[in-house]
Amino acid sequence: MTVSLAESMQDDVLIRAARIKLLLMDVDGVLTDGRLINVPAPDGTMFETKAFDSQDGIALQWLSWNGIATGVISGRESPATTERARQVKMTYVYQGHIEKVPILEEILAKSGIAPEETAYAGDDLTDIVVMRRVGLAIAPANARPEVKRAAHYVTAATGGKGAIREVAEMLLQAKGLWSDILKKYEVD
Repeated sequence: MTVSLAESMQDDVLIRAARIKLLLMDVDGVLTDGRLINVPAPDGTMFETKAFDSQDGIALQWLSWNGIATGVISGRESPATTERARQVKMTYVYQGHIEKVPILEEILAKSGIAPEETAYAGDDLTDIVVMRRVGLAIAPANARPEVKRAAHYVTAATGGKGAIREVAEMLLQAKGLWSDILKKYEVD
């Protein structure tokens, strides 16, 4: 029986996914669809908000329940990101950092987690340098072509529309934990 290139790549991704203890992500274009919404306040100032996917949110909590830490490294600062990170119980929240490698190194040092036990999901050029330093590099379907080429895995879903849910399910499946989630919700 011969194994196709696609099957062997999938095997490689699952082997990588089984080792993951930490999922880090960019925000805009990964946890959101990348659009920034400016809303006027009563005093005439503007504030920025974002739309997050609810299915991504519950999946991030499932990771937490199963001992997989999560976090964001974002070039933008946003109160909406801070609140979303709190809601889904992220361990690491770094905002306002376009240069992401020093933040990755800080997180790895604090956590004691090895680079090969870390996954990172990003969609733009600033993410590639992090993706090259982790065990599982992920790009959502809407990522720049250069980012997709640097990824071990490209999701079928786009950022802000289920990409992280897809990643979480893959991680849980690779670790043999997905059936426990299904049982919890009485899914046959």
